[in-house]
Amino acid sequence: MYQLFIESLDHEGRGVAHHEGKAIFVDGALPGEMVEASPYRKKPSFELAALGKVLKPSAMRADPQCAYFGVCGGCSLQHFDARAQVAAKQRVLEDNLWHIGRVVPGQILPPIYGPAWGYRQRARFSVRHVFKKGGTLVGFREKRSSYVTDMRSCEVMPQRISALLPPLREILARLSISGRVPQVEVALGDAVDVLVLRILQSLNGEDEALLREFADRHDVQLYLQPKGPDSAYAFHPAHAADLYYTLPEFGLKIRFTPTDFTQVNQEINRVLVRRALTLLAPRPGEHIADMFCGIGNFSLAIARRGARVTGIEGSPALVGRAAENAAANGLGDCARFMKMDLFKIDAAALAALGRCDRMLIDPPRDGAVELIKAIGENAPARIVYVSCNPATLARDAGLLVQTKGYRLSSAGVINMFPHTSHVESIAVFDLG
Repeated sequence: MYQLFIESLDHEGRGVAHHEGKAIFVDGALPGEMVEASPYRKKPSFELAALGKVLKPSAMRADPQCAYFGVCGGCSLQHFDARAQVAAKQRVLEDNLWHIGRVVPGQILPPIYGPAWGYRQRARFSVRHVFKKGGTLVGFREKRSSYVTDMRSCEVMPQRISALLPPLREILARLSISGRVPQVEVALGDAVDVLVLRILQSLNGEDEALLREFADRHDVQLYLQPKGPDSAYAFHPAHAADLYYTLPEFGLKIRFTPTDFTQVNQEINRVLVRRALTLLAPRPGEHIADMFCGIGNFSLAIARRGARVTGIEGSPALVGRAAENAAANGLGDCARFMKMDLFKIDAAALAALGRCDRMLIDPPRDGAVELIKAIGENAPARIVYVSCNPATLARDAGLLVQTKGYRLSSAGVINMFPHTSHVESIAVFDLG
């Protein structure tokens, strides 16, 4: 057992202390606290420790709202005041930019944040039949474990979805293939709630009747997914209602399938798109490149501002969806979409797309290092980079500043995932 003073939070939301020259990462500890902690994993240069007793609590310590906090691995920061979480994430971003990229933003943007509870529009729940716990469990994985949390509610899901967990557990337990349904994915649109059941074995007639009755009683659309994400299909009602979200400020209705990537927090996404467009400042007639464009979340808003947009995406299914969304919103003439692997792009392939005046980059966690390296003489005057990983953003920022002649004009955080250590951010790079 150690007695430790917690100096800061790491990128996973753990308290950071030092003991006899080693860094100690303490689950559940907050900056400024004096705690007792027990190590559970020791390495030569650091240790991981479990929180024992808080001897001197932080003024920012809060009472977790969820009964499963500490067991469930879905949230890691419910014990930390929601406003303080945002400030801590800003520090994580700044630390990464400096320590990894050796860059400092000219301006810190005001953070984007919103409601801390009931915000998730997407989730992937694990399912496991556990006889000793009374049947089928549906929930997030336990913390540091492959076990499924024995949960009957979820405070970060909308209340109507949280309330579905007990009846969902019950209906899955009654299926003849109860041990062959490993996952339920939740995808919520503006007009319909979808549950996608991953099934490893075919349903029988009684199973199908049970699921139809469940869908009707709880007013949800059920999909079945027998193989990979592209195999998901509408089960009941057979004629699926449109799954879409809106960006009212831009007059956009964006359709998606339940296994497409969309942002988890649509309220924050609307603010993020507005912020990105304000920073990008596209002008009518300009050519804008939207890299890793997905289904057109940013592309269509840019096109609505009168610019010509080329959206690049590696998934042919998403490219097709983006084109369909452009046509449905009357933007087919000013937004084109192309399939290209941006993790393997080179200078010649980028140049072949034609010069763009400005560029928006919204990559997955691996970042956009090959795209950054491919930027040549006809570089865009401004790049807006939306990131879900501060470490890869910092690496790419260093390349843009030190090898491509950009300056990091501004950067700030977006609290897309309250109560988690996930840091979403946005940064602006200008030439010269």
